[in-house]
Amino acid sequence: MVKRLAVLGTIALILAAVVIVAGWKEPIPVAEGCAPADHKYTGVKKCAMCHKSEKKGNQHGQWAASKHSKAYEVLATAAAKETGKKAGVDDPQKSEKCLKCHVTGYALLQTNKELFGESFKIEDGVQCESCHGAGGDYGKKNIMENKEESIKNGMILPDGTTCRKCHNEESPGYKPFCFKRYFAKIAHPNPESKGGKKPECDCAKDDAGKCKDACKDECNK
Repeated sequence: MVKRLAVLGTIALILAAVVIVAGWKEPIPVAEGCAPADHKYTGVKKCAMCHKSEKKGNQHGQWAASKHSKAYEVLATAAAKETGKKAGVDDPQKSEKCLKCHVTGYALLQTNKELFGESFKIEDGVQCESCHGAGGDYGKKNIMENKEESIKNGMILPDGTTCRKCHNEESPGYKPFCFKRYFAKIAHPNPESKGGKKPECDCAKDDAGKCKDACKDECNK
């Protein structure tokens, strides 16, 4: 018994020595929003599989015809390059200053490429997952059909705060952003869905609770 304890004690000392020599290190913390458990970006091609039916509103078609779908492409234009020069940017399609808002999930793409599926393309610009969240989990049919489950699995119901992550003073072409007004321009409802919450004005209010910004005629209706 004594001999066994002596052997165990020796092993413990050896292990301790190994730890000291090697240097014990704490796990390196994962950057916020980049944890391996985060939802995976699938790309607009996957979204289109269920969202291009005319009967259900053809959300993919509406996106394809919008400026959001050309967000990356537009950075190659002469106008974008001219704007870029004023901001000290030589090539807008290679600058983080521009790509962080002209490509879906750009910041995360630089650190966790494994969270982006094969069908994800930066050329798709600002696509569905920019506003609705990475769809790797909620995009499954059995989950997508249940709103509560979709939200649990990463789906985002966008509001003014979502939009203002990019539509803000940092944008060289910024104009006062009225969520109610601009949401109407990109609305893509499913005709078969019942109800649905209408976008509310989130602009500055006066003492009576009425919108006092330039869009007040629209927002105070």
